[in-house]
Amino acid sequence: KDRLASIRMGKYSVDVPEHSKSCKARGSNLRVHYKNTHETAEAIKGLSLQRAQKYLRDVIEHKDAIPFRKHMGGVGRKAQVKKYKGATQCRWPVKSCKFLLDLLTNAESNAEILSLDTESLYITHIQVNRAPKMRRRTYRAHGRINAYMSSPCHVEMILSAKAEKDNVKKGDSAGSNAVARRATQGGGGFTE
Repeated sequence: KDRLASIRMGKYSVDVPEHSKSCKARGSNLRVHYKNTHETAEAIKGLSLQRAQKYLRDVIEHKDAIPFRKHMGGVGRKAQVKKYKGATQCRWPVKSCKFLLDLLTNAESNAEILSLDTESLYITHIQVNRAPKMRRRTYRAHGRINAYMSSPCHVEMILSAKAEKDNVKKGDSAGSNAVARRATQGGGGFTE
């Protein structure tokens, strides 16, 4: 029975550590380019739900860009990509952004059904896989016919709530503030 239940529900590539603090969304055989969607998904991985939605809307309006890091053959260099470390090429894949925005909206609805706080949700997992190619044909010179394939994709994402941070006053942590605390106590950390 467990095997049949997992087939009906759809299997995700990773297991969720805490089911009570996370929600999922997925799309199969989406009619959108795999390469563009992969780069867009990599750009929003790790962002909060609201930040990712704003970023994708900005890309659709050409106010921001998606840096292309893996599938970058023939992608032009643009000035908007300067703010992203290690990237020199970018694009504005509008259709991929719209599909991912719809999936984020679906995940947000799933979170509301599970009574999760949507303000604290972050994209902990997003994955884009190639789907089977769809076939059309195009007509060439001298009566020939060539393949005209599309490259659809499967997308899955998991959003999880970040753990609540301890309410620690500034200066009480033992991190970089410890040096500043020693300096204010006198001596600056040096002993004579």
